[in-house]
Amino acid sequence: MLLENLSAVYKKMSRAALRADRNPEEVRLVAVTKTVGIETIRAAIDLGLRVFGESRIQEARRKIASPELQPPGSLIEWHLIGHLQRNKARDAVRLFDLIHSVDSEGLAEAVSKEAERAGKVQRVLIQVKLSPEETKTGVGEYELPSLLNFAAALPWLSIEGFMGMPPYSEHPEDTRPYFRRLREIRDGLRHAGLELRELSMGMSHDFEVAIEEGATLVRVGTSIFGERNP
Repeated sequence: MLLENLSAVYKKMSRAALRADRNPEEVRLVAVTKTVGIETIRAAIDLGLRVFGESRIQEARRKIASPELQPPGSLIEWHLIGHLQRNKARDAVRLFDLIHSVDSEGLAEAVSKEAERAGKVQRVLIQVKLSPEETKTGVGEYELPSLLNFAAALPWLSIEGFMGMPPYSEHPEDTRPYFRRLREIRDGLRHAGLELRELSMGMSHDFEVAIEEGATLVRVGTSIFGERNP
């Protein structure tokens, strides 16, 4: 079942990219492994997956430390895709290759300080709030340039782009304006001399639309691993 699911996801990703006249290789799959067991993750690694996303520090720590998920010669990337609190910055820096959810100056500074202690330049994305929903975190569009300038000046951070989550809808087309707006914001800031090559947007129910609108990272869990308990 895992092989069939993964094959179907890759086909949808490729077709969405081609519909948008994009090279399918521009888009990377982040396999979301929240609540997924180590045995299943190892099976996914054996099928070729190399980028995994976790939203909880405690759960991620156990998985990342597992010898079973560190096959010799395989470069596995772990991404933090959930909300990050400042007091968890040290753990996040030590565990993750890319943090998708920096959304304030205070958090950016905390991550930079922990990265300096760890002796690494931490790759991060700025999480942008795409809707006024109180349940959604992220920096507002009009506050974004200030945060971006602040974070870009921190020597131990590498700002690689943006992450966004639109309001949930059962109809993927409803998410298109939000994805498009985030790409437009990114492109406008690129013209100011910032590279910002990554756009993390799209999940199992809407990743095809996200790719059509410019996503370079799609966060897919259910379509690969099936329904799971929260």
